Order: sequence, then C-alpha cells, then structure tokens
Amino acid sequence: MKFVDEATIRVEAGDGGNGCVSFRREKYIPKGGPDGGDGGDGGDVYLRADSGLNTLVDFRHSRHHRAERGANGMGRQMTGRNGEPLHIRVPVGTRVHDADTEEFIGEVLAHGDQLLVARGGVHGLGNIHFKSSTNRAPRQATHGTPGERRSLHLELVLLADVGLLGLPNAGKSSLIRALSSARPKVADYPFTTLYPNLGVVRAGSERSFVIADIPGVIEGAAEGAGLGIQFLKHLSRTRLLLHLVDIAPLDGTAPADAVRGTLAEVEKYGRELVDRERWLVLTKRDLLDDAGVDERRQALLGELGWDGPVFAISSVDRRGLDELVQALATRLEALRRDAAAGVVDDQPYDPLQP
Repeated sequence: MKFVDEATIRVEAGDGGNGCVSFRREKYIPKGGPDGGDGGDGGDVYLRADSGLNTLVDFRHSRHHRAERGANGMGRQMTGRNGEPLHIRVPVGTRVHDADTEEFIGEVLAHGDQLLVARGGVHGLGNIHFKSSTNRAPRQATHGTPGERRSLHLELVLLADVGLLGLPNAGKSSLIRALSSARPKVADYPFTTLYPNLGVVRAGSERSFVIADIPGVIEGAAEGAGLGIQFLKHLSRTRLLLHLVDIAPLDGTAPADAVRGTLAEVEKYGRELVDRERWLVLTKRDLLDDAGVDERRQALLGELGWDGPVFAISSVDRRGLDELVQALATRLEALRRDAAAGVVDDQPYDPLQP
C-alpha cells in the first residue's frame, strides 16, 4: 500500500429539516388547530481515530463526505428524524486544518478519539410554535439551517517514542530491522527508504517503545533536494532523537560534516527538533576494529564538541544494540514520569549514571 500522509477532503454536515405547516383535522372535532411538527437536526461530521489505519491513501479517491439531512416535520406534532452523524475513519495521529483559512481544528491521538469537524444544521419550527390568541391559524413555519461545509487538510504525524535522524545510508533502516519486526528496504544505494516506518522495540517482558525511521535528510533538502524535509514532521512527536552517523563512510565523507549538514537542514525546518534531546549513534562499527572505532569516535566527539550520550553499534553483528535499547527504555520511562508529574528536566542526560 502506498504511504500517504497528507490529503484534502470536503465535508458537508446535514441540513436541518424544515418545519411543517399542518392543521388538526379529526372526526367529531369541529375546531382543529395548528399541529405542524419540527424538523430534525442535520447529522454532524466527525473524524474517528482508528488504529487499524496507517495511511491517508483512501482519501485520494474518496474526497467528498456528506452527513444525512434531518427529516422534515409532519402533522400531528410529529418531529422529523435527526440525520445520522457521519464518522470518517482516519489513522491515529491525524492533524486537521481548515484548508481555506488554515485554522487548526484539532487532532486525534488515541484509538477511538473523535473530533467534530462540521456541525449539522438546526431544525426548522413547525407552525404549532406560532399560534397565539390573535393568530389561531398560523400558516408559517421555518426552514432548517444549512449544515457546515468546509474543506479539510488532513496531515498524518506518526506517534513514536524515538525518531531516527541521519543521512541516507547512515544505517537507519538496518537499525530498525535489527531492533523490531519492521522490514524497511535496505540496499547499498541512497534513498532506499521512501516513506516513514514504525517498529516496536522490546526491551524486556514489560518494557517496549516505538521507533520511527524517516527518509534521509541531505544538504539542500529545504530547497527540495532528495526527498525534501516533508517527512521531518513525523519526528515532531518523538520524545528523543537518535542521530545516526556512518563511522566508516566508503566515500570518505567526514562524519562530523555529515552531522553538521543534517542539523543545518533540520534547523531550517524548525528549532523545535534541533532543541529536542538527541543521542549520537555511530553505526557500522563492524567495518573497523575496536582501536579504529575508538580513534574515530574520539576524533568525532572532539570536532563536534559533543558532550551528550553516544553509542557505537553494528546492526550486522548486533554489537552495542542491547546497551542502546536498555538505555533508551530507561530514559523513556524517566521522561514519561517527568511528563506525568509536570517536571521539565533541562539537564544533559548521562546514560552511564544511575
């Protein structure tokens, strides 16, 4: 299935039903009166989060959605039936904006969440409401009001605990394959990842977290080079980032330049991601011996002035993966506790400290 993370749709709530003009006519009752009932309310339009969906591709072919109109009122003071509301299924993590005004409407973040996006019209009044001592046979009723009609821009932003950041072929897809059941494409050429992937990482019998892999960000991405930076939004809800860098690039590129180049493009996207907690992960350590890894590691950290967490791993022989997973699980648990308690931790995190 093609991955689609943006779509524009048109929604129309149901119109309200019209009120009825009717008079009571029954045998043996010589003097009837107005008995026209009210119309029914129009159906509302909701977006409902469904964990069984992971893309907005369905909306490329189904763009017009309309709720049911309210029924008209009837005689004998009978009220018209309300229109059925329309529930449109969308993936968890969908943001909604008004396509015309760019107003932010809301988002659905958990399975079953509902978001009202178009309100149905109000029912019209029957002539029974207009009778009075001076108007005993009213022949007026009101029409139901139209339901809301609007164009919506849907944007899917994946929900994950950890996001992977780095150049193409930095080893992001290999890492998520090694840690989870996700199976993104892996090959010896750039841009094998064409859309985001999610994987669940198990760190123990009752410990797990979700990791997100996006296409690599290259220099000039903000100007449209490569796949651009449109997928960086999928890292905006992560709690921390893993910045992957190839410790032994075959093209001779300096690892420090790769780190700085990626950060420069991310900064053009927004300071929010640049300020997110970020760990440095040196990949493909299996291509060097231990002495070579230590030498390049020290050179890289010194050139960057890096004082945050750093790990050297190999997705091929799995060296360093267990330490990385356990450190991530421990840190994420702490971040969740702090978030629940409303605590903001601005201190640099050291995974070696208890």
